Amino acid sequence: MITSEISFADLGLAEPLLRAIADAGYSNPTPIQAQAIPQVLQGGDLLAAAQTGTGKTAGFTLPLLHLLSAHRPAKAQPGRPRCLILTPTRELTAQVEESVQIYGKHLPLKSMVMFGGVNINPQIAALRKPVDILVATPGRLLDHVGQKTLDLSGVEILVLDEADRMLDMGFIRDIRKILALLPAKRQNLLFSATFSDEIRALAKGVLNNPGEVSVARRNTASELVEQTVLLVPKDQKRDLLSHLVRSNGWKQVLVFTRTKHGANRLAEKLVKDGVPAAAIHGNKSQSARTKALAGFKDGSVEVLVATDIAARGLDIDQLPQVVNFELPNVPEDYVHRIGRTGRAGATGAAVSLVDGEEGKLLADIEKLIKRKIDRSPLPQFAVSAPERDERADRPPRSHAPRGGRQGAPRAEGTRSGSGNAPVGRGNGRGQPAARAQGGPRPATPSGQARNAAPAGQSRHGGQPAQGNARPAEPRSAGARRPALFTPKTTARG
Repeated sequence: MITSEISFADLGLAEPLLRAIADAGYSNPTPIQAQAIPQVLQGGDLLAAAQTGTGKTAGFTLPLLHLLSAHRPAKAQPGRPRCLILTPTRELTAQVEESVQIYGKHLPLKSMVMFGGVNINPQIAALRKPVDILVATPGRLLDHVGQKTLDLSGVEILVLDEADRMLDMGFIRDIRKILALLPAKRQNLLFSATFSDEIRALAKGVLNNPGEVSVARRNTASELVEQTVLLVPKDQKRDLLSHLVRSNGWKQVLVFTRTKHGANRLAEKLVKDGVPAAAIHGNKSQSARTKALAGFKDGSVEVLVATDIAARGLDIDQLPQVVNFELPNVPEDYVHRIGRTGRAGATGAAVSLVDGEEGKLLADIEKLIKRKIDRSPLPQFAVSAPERDERADRPPRSHAPRGGRQGAPRAEGTRSGSGNAPVGRGNGRGQPAARAQGGPRPATPSGQARNAAPAGQSRHGGQPAQGNARPAEPRSAGARRPALFTPKTTARG
C-alpha cells in the first residue's frame, strides 16, 4: 500500500478524529497506520511488527478512539476502564496517554495514566471517576487490583505495546495475571518490534485469529540514519563529545551509556564543560526523569544521557542526533538506539565513539546489520588534563594518636573536611577508589529479579531496575594507548 496516495479520511475514521489529526499537522498515514487502522476498525485482533518511531502509537490509538466513541455505554462506571493499554516503561506510558489526549481532544472520552515510582493516592482518586482508556504498566496495575481500586471486568479492547520489551523485562507473569482478570470476549492488539518465537507464543495465548502486519524486517537499522564511527581512546571520549556538541551546534542529542553510574558521571562532566546535560535511568526518581525529559524537549537540556532501558519508548519528534558514548553489549540494542532518530520519514545521524576495547562489539554490530559502518577522521579537539585528587597535594598524615585518643582508621574513598566523596569514583589518576567501609561491591547479576527495584521506586514500578554492571575501570595515566589511535589533540590551558 502506497501511503502517499491515501489520506486519513480514506481510512474511515470519525470526523472529530480527522480534525484532531489535522490540528496535529498530519495529512497522510505512515505504512503501519495505513495497514493497522482498517483492520482494527473491523473489530478483529491484530499482531503488528513495528519499531518505535514508525507511527505505531497512532496506529492503535486512532482506531480504538473511533470504536469507543461509536459505542458508548449509557452510564460509565467509576474505576472500570473500557480499554486497557499495557506498556513496559513509565516514559512510554505517559507518551501513549499523551497521544490519546492529542487525538481524542474532540471526543467525550476520559483517559488516565498509571505507573509506579509515584504516589499511588492520586491514581486511586482518579479511579473514583469514570475512565474509558487506561494506559498502565503491569506492576502498578496489579497494585491497584490488589487494593480493589480497579475493576477490569469491563475491558473491551486490550493493547500490548512493545510486547517484546515487556518479555525482556520479566513482565510475562504479570501479563498472565492481568489476562486472567479480563473478560474473555474482547478485542486484542499486540505490537512488537519483532516477531520472535517468544512473541508468537505469547500471541497464541492472547490473540484470536489475528490479522498480521509488519513494516520492518527484524534487526534492520533504519536506512534514513547516517551512521558513523569515530575511533577514540576511552579517556578522551568526553572531551570529544563536548567538542562535537559545541562545534556542530547540536541542540538535541541523545547519548547512550552502558550503565546508570556511567550516565550520571557523563552528564556531570558535560555540565562542567558548559554543555547543558541531564541523565535518565532506572534509579532516577520519576520527578527527576520527567524534568529531564521535559528539559530535553523544550531545549533547556541539550544532551540527554540515557541507558538502553530508560530510552526505550522515548518518543521525541524530529530527534536529529544519537551518540553511542559506549557500544552496547548486545548488538540488537544498537538497532534500537539508532532507531531513536530517523523516525517517521525524517533523516537523522548516529555517531559511535569506539575505543580499542570495543572492537569485538563493533564487529558484532556490523555483522548484525550486514554492513560496515563508515569510519570518520577524528577532528581536532582539546583534551582536558586528568582530574587531580586534592589528597595528592597534602603532606603525609601522621599515624600517631592525637591528644591521647585512639585514632580510628578512615574508610577508603572518603575525603576529610568536605564530607565523603562518592563511592566508586576514581582518584583522578586512573586508580578507582575502594568502596567505603572496606567491603567489596556485591556482585549483581545483569538479569536481576524484577522485585529488586531501585531505592525510591515501587516494587511494581513501570520499569524494573537495570542490571548494575560495573563500568570498565579507567586505564591508568601511564598505560600505553592502543596503536590504533593517533588523535589530533591540542593541550587545554
